Amino acid sequence: MILVTGATGILGRAVVLELLKRGKSVRATKRTSSDIDEVRASFRFYTDQADELFNKIDWIDVDFQDLESLQTALNLVTEVYHCAGKVSFHPDDRRAMYHTNIVGTRQLLFACENSSVRKFCFVSSTAVLDGVDENGEVTEDSNYNPKVNHSPYARSKHFSEMEVWRASAEGLNTVIINPGVIIGSGNWQASSGEMFQAFEQYPYAMSGSTAYVDVRDVSKIAISLMEKNIFGERYILISETKKIVEVANYVREKLGKSKAKVLPTAVLKLGYAVNVLFGWLFPKLRMMSKVNLETVTSHPIISNSKIKQELNYQFIPVIESIDFHLKNYISDKK
Repeated sequence: MILVTGATGILGRAVVLELLKRGKSVRATKRTSSDIDEVRASFRFYTDQADELFNKIDWIDVDFQDLESLQTALNLVTEVYHCAGKVSFHPDDRRAMYHTNIVGTRQLLFACENSSVRKFCFVSSTAVLDGVDENGEVTEDSNYNPKVNHSPYARSKHFSEMEVWRASAEGLNTVIINPGVIIGSGNWQASSGEMFQAFEQYPYAMSGSTAYVDVRDVSKIAISLMEKNIFGERYILISETKKIVEVANYVREKLGKSKAKVLPTAVLKLGYAVNVLFGWLFPKLRMMSKVNLETVTSHPIISNSKIKQELNYQFIPVIESIDFHLKNYISDKK
């Protein structure tokens, strides 16, 4: 039995589906309030056996703060894909992210102790990587620098990774994957699933670049690493880095919208100044933090050579990925 946490999320559902396609028995965690019918509906984007495969899932409600609940979920489980987590770049969500991402991961790993679990895949993020190599690229060796200003999300993922490395040192077979922005279908109102809606709604874009990766690539790579028993490593998972405005305009053109305008640096600096002065009064202004603005105006060069060499893997090009998932987004709007 394989356990997938966060199975209603944009990545978790893809991991579940890929495992089912490979004939695996899958138990999937969810909240009591989760809409699993939406997950079922999204399966049709990826397979013509959506209902048949969905009905094979062993769904279980889990409270990550309750060790007994986690131990019950892990009964007879030999492998775990930990996809659950909270993604936000709003400072007000800091406490919730720390609680969900760090404490939740710690509790899950505690529950794995003295259990049947032998393999553990943790989904982290490229946000935890700092610095560049001699070629000016961010790699798996670009370790988190505590002296650098980070978003609460990046900090929560870093300390979650520390929990996984601790478990690895104590004997659990672990592997960490660090995806860029995941492009996927379904769950359009949360996390990276909001991307198409945001590009459609707002006629402006940031000046920086972002590394993107298709959810199908992430799920297949995660499973391949576990199947090949590749542990004690981390792998960056990105297809390409694209300018945010380039992606925004491609999506907007497909949706019949006008081109997005790049927000000038002067406007962003003004937004940051207003946040400093009035962020306490207007919560939405707090998104204009220094670290967030640096993220959306920078142009990182991120290397995916390690995973490509390890698995001889070829990623889906970003434009091809956008075409596939944007078609699904448009279909769901009808």
